[in-house]
Amino acid sequence: MKICIFGAASAAIDQKYIDAVEALAERMAQRGHSLVFGAGGSGLMGAAARGTKRGGGYIHGVIPTFFREEGLEKIFGGCDTLTYTETMAERKTTMEDDCDAFIIVPGGIGTLEEFFQVITLKQLKRHQKAIAFFNIDGYYNTLFAFLHEVSEKNFMAEACHEMYASFTDADALFEYLEHYTSGSYSAQDLKNTD
Repeated sequence: MKICIFGAASAAIDQKYIDAVEALAERMAQRGHSLVFGAGGSGLMGAAARGTKRGGGYIHGVIPTFFREEGLEKIFGGCDTLTYTETMAERKTTMEDDCDAFIIVPGGIGTLEEFFQVITLKQLKRHQKAIAFFNIDGYYNTLFAFLHEVSEKNFMAEACHEMYASFTDADALFEYLEHYTSGSYSAQDLKNTD
C-alpha cells in the first residue's frame, strides 16, 4: 500500500514528535508499505522519510520546483522517486493520486490545509481512501473538539466524523488502514443541504 503522510516541515518542534513519526514510518515500511510525502528533509516530513528508509520502504517525494529554486525547504536526499511540480496545488494532487491512504501527523497550516482538502474530496465522493490521524500526545484533540462543534451547529453532517479516525498506537492505525472499507454514505448524506 502507498501511504501519504502529511506533517510538519518545521525543525523547531519538540523531539518527541520527531521520534514518534520516525518510529511510525519505520513500522509502516516493515509492514510492507511505501511512503508518498512532500519530499521535505526536516521536521516530521524528514522523520517520516528517515523512518521509512530505515524500515526498507520505498519513498516517493513530491515538491514544487520553486521550493528548490528559492531554498524554501530542505529536500530529503534519499527519495527513490522525486517528482517536481509547478504549483502547490499540483503537488497535492500528485500525492493524493499516487497514494492508497492518508496519515495526518502533527503539523501547521500546510498540514491542516492538506487534511481539509482530502476530507472535502472524500465528502464529495471524489475518493474513498482511509484518512487516519496519528494523534501524538493529544496534538489534535482541540481540532476534533472543534469539528464536533461544527457538526453540532449543523455546519457539517454528523456522518462526516466517520470519514476519519484517530490513533495513538501505530499498529492499531495500520490495522485500520489495511482493513479499511468506506461507508455506504452518499455525497448527499455527507452534506447538510436539504
